[in-house]
Amino acid sequence: MLRSLRHSHCSTVTAVVASSRYLKRRVFSHLKVFDSFYFLEAAPAAFPIGADASSSSVDSRRSPNSAVLVRKGQGQTKLVDNLRHKPGASIQLERAVELADLERVRRPTTPSKFSVVHSASQKCLEESVQAAIKVKNYQKLPELFNDSKEVGRNPNPFSFLSRVSDTEQINVVDEILQSLIHIRPRSRPLAVYSSLLSYVLEIQNSLPLALAIIQRILRSGCLPVPQTHLLLSKAWAERRRQKSTSVSALLLEMELIGYTPDCGTCNYLILSLCRIDQFQEAVDVLRGMGKACIPDVDSYGILIGELSEARKIREVVEMVMEMVGGHGLSPRKEMVLKVLGAMRTNREIWRAAELIEYLESEGVHVDFEAYELALEGCLEDRRCVLAGKVAVRMAGRGFIPYIAVRQRVVEGLVAIGEAELASTLRQRFADLCS
Repeated sequence: MLRSLRHSHCSTVTAVVASSRYLKRRVFSHLKVFDSFYFLEAAPAAFPIGADASSSSVDSRRSPNSAVLVRKGQGQTKLVDNLRHKPGASIQLERAVELADLERVRRPTTPSKFSVVHSASQKCLEESVQAAIKVKNYQKLPELFNDSKEVGRNPNPFSFLSRVSDTEQINVVDEILQSLIHIRPRSRPLAVYSSLLSYVLEIQNSLPLALAIIQRILRSGCLPVPQTHLLLSKAWAERRRQKSTSVSALLLEMELIGYTPDCGTCNYLILSLCRIDQFQEAVDVLRGMGKACIPDVDSYGILIGELSEARKIREVVEMVMEMVGGHGLSPRKEMVLKVLGAMRTNREIWRAAELIEYLESEGVHVDFEAYELALEGCLEDRRCVLAGKVAVRMAGRGFIPYIAVRQRVVEGLVAIGEAELASTLRQRFADLCS
């Protein structure tokens, strides 16, 4: 006898008695696709009609090949093979398998209904956007995008612009960007910017225009969607492959269409290239920014931070020296700690000691956390003499290491026969404590 259980929040216990392990596996694999559960009652000898599945009337010692399907309130199921079936009792499961097969055939037709609704809604949004652009009512676009639930899906609402010339596309995009400047709050047109940027990045030779949109997004206090890093890096690589364009030429093209390049836009390009491990391209962008857009602390900070995460220590040291010695910029505390942490992880703690010495020689302040990190790294690598020298320099700056670290440094120096250096350190620490 075949019956279906309706969904409910209360726990329901049903029993499925199967004489064949093969059929049992098929049934329970198909039961996963049902909206409600199907169960079979056994013959009177195995499962008396009207008996409760959870009651003691089902004796596990008399039912060798059965199973219990437990359905809980949240739709969780649990299969317990702890019942046994009385010898000689049999039940027909073919009907349950047939229903499961039929349900599987019917299931794939359900998403198609949503596809039709989605297509119609997306087409409606595109038509509304096209109508607003046709009458130059650009300030209505944020309202259209914010009210629609189809933003960010394909096709892009601005895809109809592909039917006009490149010059007309640039003019339309420029008019949209200019008309949205005065909208408050500034984050309100973000959906418009995102869709417009996604469309522009798919067009060939549109990188200056894409950078202009990114500039507008950043100035609105927002960030482009994460997938922009990949699309922007792809557009940059394609342009470099076709034209071998320098960064300065790209920024000049951006100026020609009416937008002034800034460090924020270039920094985002640097970050995008680093995210796909194009570090040399990122270095070329930073060094090619030129007079029109001079690299700042954030420009070097982004690049050095990404190089540190990739543990490219040699390149990190090179960029730090270029930043401090070449441009006179002082790295932030967070950046110094990140670099020293990468050196410690990479077992190149001697570079950390050299970097601290170089930064101080250039007049850059190195705080207690940086010294402590380098000192602990020296102790991890059992470089006791180097640890002693770092501790001496640390004491000279008025910093006192933690008690446990001080003891480890002194004991390590004594163990390798550097008693004189250990004594000097003790005296330095005693003077500072007093």
